[in-house]
Amino acid sequence: MSGQHEADDESGEHVDPLDAAGVDPVVPESAADAAGEAFAEDDEVRAFLREIAGDVRGDSSESKQLSAILYRVSDLYDPDEQTSPEEIYLNVRHIMQIKAQGGIER
Repeated sequence: MSGQHEADDESGEHVDPLDAAGVDPVVPESAADAAGEAFAEDDEVRAFLREIAGDVRGDSSESKQLSAILYRVSDLYDPDEQTSPEEIYLNVRHIMQIKAQGGIER
């Protein structure tokens, strides 16, 4: 498939793109502690993030993913939504792993 990154290294071993990028797959304690903190309702921040999400959304899967992530982050500032930074991080990590595998096997 054109435009996809290789999922195997030179020896044929599977390489996790996040590991290759040096991203620690474990949520650090500081982030886990922050997950317990409440984000104050902020209509201005929420609207700003959602506006940017709309601006970056395009035809490519990457721009759609970025838009979805920004929209999900904006939910932190919405009193009607139940989410946390940790939940968003884990969701994005899962999406990146699926994308690296070439999609969901059915």
